[in-house]
Amino acid sequence: MRVVLDTNVLLSALIIRDSVPDRILQAWLEGRFELISHDLQLEELSRVSRHEKIRKLVKAFEIGQIINQLRALAAFPDRLPAIDRSPDPMDNYLLAIAEAAAADYLVSGDKNGLLALGKHGKTAIVSPRSFLEIL
Repeated sequence: MRVVLDTNVLLSALIIRDSVPDRILQAWLEGRFELISHDLQLEELSRVSRHEKIRKLVKAFEIGQIINQLRALAAFPDRLPAIDRSPDPMDNYLLAIAEAAAADYLVSGDKNGLLALGKHGKTAIVSPRSFLEIL
């Protein structure tokens, strides 16, 4: 099963241990699904982690560790298609990753954005709780 995790899910996993997002991250590290990412997502993680609000919740080494794990263990599509479909234009790259990798699921906590789409091509867009139930 090929899966894209929204950056908000990755950050939530680091902020709240033993939460639904953290259990999803642990399932990936246990090899229960193939995670798809991209350099654009790593850049977003790095950028967002510098915000004061996030720095208070997550240590810099934890962000560095997840970025290194993504680089080492996640699959990265070579090319991304141009996508202009998300209610939040900043999330179009996640749809592009899902499309390029033929992902089965895109997991997001963004109720008014990606989750509102429900599907992109063959990729189902689901909440973290729904995805954990699928696992």
